[in-house]
Amino acid sequence: MRNFSRRGFLETTGALGLAAAGGSLPGRALGAAPHILEARPGTARLAPAEYRSTPIWGYEGGVPGPTLRVKQGERIGRRFLNGLPQASTIHWHGIRIANAMDGVPELTQAPVEPGATFDYEFQLPDAGTYWYHPHNKTWEQLARGLYGALVVEEAETPDVDRDEVLLIDDWRLTEKAEIAENFGAMHDWSHGGRIGNWITVNGDGYWASTAKRNERLRLRLVNVANARIFSLGLKGFDGWIVALDGQPLATPQRAGRMVMAPAQRIDLIVDVTGEAGSEASIVSHERNGSYAVAAFEISESAAARRTEPVSPLPPNPVPETGPLGKARTADLLMEGGAMGGLRGATMGGRAMDMRGLVQKGKVWAFNGRADMPEEPLIAASAGETVRIRMENRTGWPHAMHLHGHHFRKVLENGGLGALRDTMLMQAEEVAEIAFVADNPGNWLLHCHMVEHSAAGMMTWIRVT
Repeated sequence: MRNFSRRGFLETTGALGLAAAGGSLPGRALGAAPHILEARPGTARLAPAEYRSTPIWGYEGGVPGPTLRVKQGERIGRRFLNGLPQASTIHWHGIRIANAMDGVPELTQAPVEPGATFDYEFQLPDAGTYWYHPHNKTWEQLARGLYGALVVEEAETPDVDRDEVLLIDDWRLTEKAEIAENFGAMHDWSHGGRIGNWITVNGDGYWASTAKRNERLRLRLVNVANARIFSLGLKGFDGWIVALDGQPLATPQRAGRMVMAPAQRIDLIVDVTGEAGSEASIVSHERNGSYAVAAFEISESAAARRTEPVSPLPPNPVPETGPLGKARTADLLMEGGAMGGLRGATMGGRAMDMRGLVQKGKVWAFNGRADMPEEPLIAASAGETVRIRMENRTGWPHAMHLHGHHFRKVLENGGLGALRDTMLMQAEEVAEIAFVADNPGNWLLHCHMVEHSAAGMMTWIRVT
């Protein structure tokens, strides 16, 4: 492995470092004394001691926010207090949630203004790894550090020695280790999104822990970056993928090169195979080399290495898709962006050329529209199977996220892929998804490169 290093990707400053990760909180429904979850300005030690702490926005003022752990089937309640200087909401990403709790401004709720509160309370139907983040000005608020993990534990957890949550982010920092304020840069919005220059895990540029040789760990990887696609691998581990986007695989897969689009999650069960005194690492493969973004210093051996295979996690109660030939269908054409050839699109009910669209901050279009349509892409009755054919007629990849549901990719042989809530589509790719529309409400479908979403890649479906 060439250029292997514990150093990260900061291109304009020196090496950066430590910030505190959030602690764990139990799930609890709202009652006489509800749990408060406040979004507010804070600071994080992203840089080494020679730098000042970095001003951030965080849940409870930290990066990441508190890790919320709840048992499958339980209810959770949080009173969101907005201590930010701009309106915000919380979206509980990947949860098949009641629609009123989904946190999408103007689609499921009004934005929560500074100083105001909103009570979120909902049930957790599926075990797995999820996360929470803002859904108003996401392109700025997410980049400032607003995110946290939501872990829904199985009734019977797998036999592992430890369970680690690793939220992987990239930051765009200045030479003073401050967050660059160019959130609305049109170059980012029309290209690959806001790509940072410094990688952190749980807010720490040198995230490290310890492990014993032959230990078995569960690693929950979450890509919380605005737009960066990570290509990850393992060093000093023997690993299996057991879940994607919170949903268990029927058969665990050997973990090789793992591509993670923004918002995607991968659950791994790994055996520590490195020698005592060495490091086992999560490695990010980049154009200029490979780097350890999370490292485990290996101490003495635990008991003898386990020989029992990794078992599948218990499936979640996601309804099986019905016959695809009888499904309700829709098409979604994705256009725009740099080198995309889009000449114009409809916005606000009238046709606009590219110059007019750019002046409005719109450079992408779904089905010829650069804003949120008044009518849904598709309207389905609860229980219907839905197929959406998506064509990426752009020069850039997109991470397509559907709220309130999990879907399967329709494979070329007519089969179905693994359950996901976010799918990476490469440039010029055509792909189709299928799912059961079992969750009533109005649900967002958008690109989770959040600059792309803000610049036009957003639509919705209705389930009645």
